[in-house]
Amino acid sequence: MNPLANAQNLASLAYFGPETVLTVGVLSLFVLDLVWKRHPKRVVPLTAAMAVVLLASAVALAISPLQPVALFNRMIVSDGLGTFFKWIFLATAAYTAGIVAHSDEIPSERLGEFYALLLAILLGMDLMAVSSDLLMVYLSLELVSMVSYALAGFRKHDSRSTEAALKYVIYGGVASGIMLFGISYLYGLFGTTDLMLLAPKVRAFSGGLFLQTTLGQSPAAQLAMVVAVVFVLAGVGFKMAVAPWHMWCPDVYEGAPTPFTAFLSVGPKAAGFAVAVRFFGVAFTELRGDAFVNTTTVPWPAILGILAAVTMTLGNLTALGQTNLKRLLAYSSIAHAGYLLMGLAAASVLGFQAVLAYLAIYLFMNLGAFLVVTAIAQRTGGETIAEYRGLIKRAPFTAIAFTIFLFSLTGLPPLAGFTGKYLLFAALLERGGGWYVALAVVGAINSAISLYYYARVVKAMVLDKPVTEAKVAMPGTYGFLMLGSVAALFLFGLYWTPLYTVTQAATRSMLRQ
Repeated sequence: MNPLANAQNLASLAYFGPETVLTVGVLSLFVLDLVWKRHPKRVVPLTAAMAVVLLASAVALAISPLQPVALFNRMIVSDGLGTFFKWIFLATAAYTAGIVAHSDEIPSERLGEFYALLLAILLGMDLMAVSSDLLMVYLSLELVSMVSYALAGFRKHDSRSTEAALKYVIYGGVASGIMLFGISYLYGLFGTTDLMLLAPKVRAFSGGLFLQTTLGQSPAAQLAMVVAVVFVLAGVGFKMAVAPWHMWCPDVYEGAPTPFTAFLSVGPKAAGFAVAVRFFGVAFTELRGDAFVNTTTVPWPAILGILAAVTMTLGNLTALGQTNLKRLLAYSSIAHAGYLLMGLAAASVLGFQAVLAYLAIYLFMNLGAFLVVTAIAQRTGGETIAEYRGLIKRAPFTAIAFTIFLFSLTGLPPLAGFTGKYLLFAALLERGGGWYVALAVVGAINSAISLYYYARVVKAMVLDKPVTEAKVAMPGTYGFLMLGSVAALFLFGLYWTPLYTVTQAATRSMLRQ
């Protein structure tokens, strides 16, 4: 570790390049939007937004440190874990910008405003991934949440969009308040919100050696620890759409503009898992070989395992009866949050690594699925499974691509979704023991359940008679994104060694005390 002292904040700016680019880009887009409103051309704000994303990507590539460093008095860090998630966020933003380019849900005169807000969320997610202090975690999470509320209700005259924004605000406000309460408990117990400083204090506290509090190992102190961890997990779990903090997800996904729903299903979810990996991997564990050993009396792996089983089961069983594709994918997203929690519950290098790999794969298969939903809704005016009947005859490539995305979400080989789930299950079985084997069995059963509702959509596209013979034309941008996503899923499904290597390096380079 090479922490920078307080007097070297200017030196910290050298590692803060991507966030600086995004900050300047967001402010510039808001100013330029005043001009674009008079001359609405969709290609102009798209080009500007993509230029900001590409510039931020170039800067991130140029300044990636060889060794992890702590920045700005340890409020944030620059390490392999944060860099990995930044690439996921940048790719998600670029993909979403491509979807928005041809979406009639975002009017041309408001396109600049939409891109500016989208980049503001991107900035917040970047900060979530590199936050090393719980107060910074909270502030960056609130930046993501506040702007997300605005984009969820972006269609001002649509009652569904307004309802989505209102529900999102209510649930988000409650989750944020609970999280802040949990942070206050941790500060009261240990006198710090710095994750790296928390780690040795948590070990001393659990060993009965912590002298700052007179509670020692009393039942009240242990209860306070459990409450603090669960409350912090509530705020992060809200972003991840983990049960029981998932209730906002279906209504928001259905009511928000579909391109933003696509972004919401991947970006903020990945940011939530970035916080969870750093929170548990730094403050509450000690790395011994390939295992993150729990150094506290709080059984957080068991808590995460129970949440994983409940979340995936609830998501998959509820998805069985859905006919609206956005709601079906919302419950699918909840189920996938449960799968990802299995990796966290494994509490090992392979487990955390599997979370990173699965999120990278999830980007292509879930954004691809929402891209198809966006395109079909624009051509047919509907979002139900009935609109997809006979799609193989009306848009063959789109139907085949959607089938690949859905089967990858199920976890069928040789697609990358199988690779992601294989790594998650391998992490559980590596730890061994009846508890982890039972969790893996629950995950396997849920994967089988998910095949049913994904196959319903495929059946409608391939076997059902089309309601009309009219062809469904796709913009070239959409075709390019679908083709790229399909290629990525086959690539990572057949040859996933590079992804494995990158995620392993990112996990091991996480900055620790």
